[in-house]
Amino acid sequence: MIQFLQVSARQVLLSAALVAVSATASFAQLGIGRPVGQRIVDGIIAKVDNQIVLRSDLDAIYAQEEARAEGKPLPPDTKCRILQSLALNKLLLAKAETDSVVVEDNQVKGELDRRMAYFVQQIGSEKKLEEYYNKPLKQLKEELRIQVKEQLVQQKMQDQIAGKVSVTPREVRQFFSRMPKDSLPYYSTEVEVGQIVMLAKTNSKAKQEAQAKLNELRARIVAGEDFATLAKQFSQDPGSAAEGGYLGFFKRRELVPEYEAAALRLEPGGLSPIVESQFGFHLIQLIERKGDSYSTRHILLKPETGTADTNEAAQQLSKLRRQIMADSLTFAKAAKDKSDDKLTGGNGGMLQNRRDGSTYLPLDQLDPAVFFTIDTMKVGSITPPLPYRTDDGKDAVRILWLKSNTPPHQANLTDDYQKIAAAALNEKKNKALDAWFAQNRGTVYLEVDPEYAGCQLLNATL
Repeated sequence: MIQFLQVSARQVLLSAALVAVSATASFAQLGIGRPVGQRIVDGIIAKVDNQIVLRSDLDAIYAQEEARAEGKPLPPDTKCRILQSLALNKLLLAKAETDSVVVEDNQVKGELDRRMAYFVQQIGSEKKLEEYYNKPLKQLKEELRIQVKEQLVQQKMQDQIAGKVSVTPREVRQFFSRMPKDSLPYYSTEVEVGQIVMLAKTNSKAKQEAQAKLNELRARIVAGEDFATLAKQFSQDPGSAAEGGYLGFFKRRELVPEYEAAALRLEPGGLSPIVESQFGFHLIQLIERKGDSYSTRHILLKPETGTADTNEAAQQLSKLRRQIMADSLTFAKAAKDKSDDKLTGGNGGMLQNRRDGSTYLPLDQLDPAVFFTIDTMKVGSITPPLPYRTDDGKDAVRILWLKSNTPPHQANLTDDYQKIAAAALNEKKNKALDAWFAQNRGTVYLEVDPEYAGCQLLNATL
């Protein structure tokens, strides 16, 4: 059966790291090295200019394909297809180097921090993550940093090649008309759900307590205690606490302004006063300057919120809900202007399907908290404010809007235009990538392990 939303192996490799991580995804799928106890014979199986493809890269993706096949045999050319996709990724990296295509360090850091926070949340703690992989957190981050940077560069190259491609309604209809009628996919129940989130505001008492604690820690450091030791014990920054608060080198304007301004006023080894930013309160130590870059460590404390703070946010959200229900304000406008969740707020409040970026969510794949809330809702209704905890652990409240509920059906242009248009666009982008591939495959040096010589890498479109 043809699946409109099933992307090619090439696109999975180019973009898998850039979508929001799935709650059921394994750590191996998301780019962290093999856990302790697992060993595999590794080696280089292909070179594209100065880029290499490792046997373990191919084997890991092949294992994922076997798991998805659920016991059914894979096509005999599966490994060749995977290797072709990997080789194309390396071709993108090689050409990016030639064309001086780069991604900013702060973008890499942001994606890296997001993934590390996810891993820690899924496994339970930083210590458990280190025990699972038998590696310190710093080493895990460095291994993942390289992969994240490569994937971001690949995505940037892909966007430059096919990012401006679009499809017209006529092209969408033509694409659908070419689909064999007996192969049209059958969709289970799908819903569209919007949310507006309001964070609980931190009260002054909690702020004063956090500042007092940091001032106490500052006095202990001035008296001779080790900054890194105290950071490991007290800092609430999951990305740096295990490393003694060390953040590494950053250029100007890469960190939040309050932090950077305080850090750059220090001499190496100096301690800042207490600094407040959107993340909480910081105690900063400047370690070193190198030209336009500087390295620091910090201790971060996040003031706790209480029931009263949550109640205040709920009251504001209730008022907003009444305006929407009275038709004096659209849900999309309210989400854009008022939601503290900028990811969904920029999308009119709509939750997105992590597989394809659409707003249609299979009912059986919803987060349980959302599923049990909307299960008895009527289309168009909005919940009262509900308690909510953000991905980074902040207390909040949210309202949920059930925009649509589509029963099981076979794909058609009326109900599934958005999906069909996405598939048509996907096909057109593939053609643009294939044309670029055909134009550039002869400009790089290629060497392939004899075991895979029959795959004819870079000799045909993927």
